[in-house]
Amino acid sequence: MFDKTLLSLFVITLLIPLQAHAEDFAQFRGENGRGHASHSGLPTTWSDDSNLVWKVALPGRGSSSPIVVGNKVFVTTYAGYGEEAQVGTREMLVRELLCYRLNDGKQLWKAAVGNQQQEDLYQGFITEHGYATSTPVSDGESVFVFFGKSGVLAFDMEGKRRWQVSVGTESAQRRWGSAPSLVLHKETVIVNASDESKTIFALNKSDGGVVWKAEAGGLENSFNTPLLVSTKDRTELVVAVPWEIWSLDADTGKLVWYAETDLDNNVSPSMVEKDGIIYAVGGRSGASIAVRAGGEGDVTSTHVVWRGEASSYVPSPVLYKDRLYWVNDRGIVHCVNAKTGDLVYQHRLNINSGGGRAFYASATVIGGKIYAVSRFSGTIVFEPGDSYKQIAQNRFNDESMFNASPAVVENRILIRSDSHLFCIGKE
Repeated sequence: MFDKTLLSLFVITLLIPLQAHAEDFAQFRGENGRGHASHSGLPTTWSDDSNLVWKVALPGRGSSSPIVVGNKVFVTTYAGYGEEAQVGTREMLVRELLCYRLNDGKQLWKAAVGNQQQEDLYQGFITEHGYATSTPVSDGESVFVFFGKSGVLAFDMEGKRRWQVSVGTESAQRRWGSAPSLVLHKETVIVNASDESKTIFALNKSDGGVVWKAEAGGLENSFNTPLLVSTKDRTELVVAVPWEIWSLDADTGKLVWYAETDLDNNVSPSMVEKDGIIYAVGGRSGASIAVRAGGEGDVTSTHVVWRGEASSYVPSPVLYKDRLYWVNDRGIVHCVNAKTGDLVYQHRLNINSGGGRAFYASATVIGGKIYAVSRFSGTIVFEPGDSYKQIAQNRFNDESMFNASPAVVENRILIRSDSHLFCIGKE
């Protein structure tokens, strides 16, 4: 006789929605923004003729990174305005969330979002990154995107729009556009809407309702993605702003502590954390700092572990075996002792800068090697250690700009440019 209990379990299993798992790469720089992938056996070399599993042409440009949930790859693009030829008008700007199958690159669906508000003009620093800069985030049930003055949107895994919420339509004084990516905390999606309203929002994942918001003028020119840090008392939401680092209670948005820094004028790189120590670099003149989480109030004199001068304007650092690594926008590799802040080495790469900044993407540790995607000269792969040792420099036949950081799952590396999405793996 057929077991009704087994039948019930089978039906329940079918009804359970897809959940994001640890092996997914479901947010900017992967789990908690660390930029780490432990998968072994992935290629260190590739080209159009070697270790390229598939590539697809994208319908628009973008600096956002791809994410992967299960067998689905998500990436955002923009078109209609903001092209180098300066065709179109701001009213014609359209963003798209695209879904591709990881196995073979087949497009499964796309969701278009028309321009809800006038974005800043395509001039100045906006030409460096465009209008699809924020990386999506997913919990396995929904995909959340941040499209600047058009707001935050939620889509189900088949591309149906669930909700859309404005997080402000203002412009910061410099009119550099939106940059921070989304993060998830419990039942909320958190956005640093620094350019749109100088406000951090925690939105309910199910309907977009505002759970809490923290508004402060000091958020202006904070272009980094917030970092979640677990302490014994709470989960802290840490964000770097010009001249300070702030920690908010991730459940309430209330300020917990702050530390004064030398990260001046504007702060783009996102932070990393290990064992309760938060590492930050950035600023126009540039600086670096390590701060211990878990404090109260002004912790400048009590929780700052070290201060340093090495810095990065856009790319974020990665932490590996007590060393911080990054390649700054000028193409200089940095290695810093994470315990002391001392500079271990600097190495200038001989690459094409395209007449501007050589790097926007952030370094990623993949299988114990460090991968850094340059804008015009391919991906540099080098060994971690106290001296620079390059393994490879991998190029595709693609002359468009590469601004996005890689996504890594199982036996695949995903890299996007302004024109294509590439899937790299062992042949």
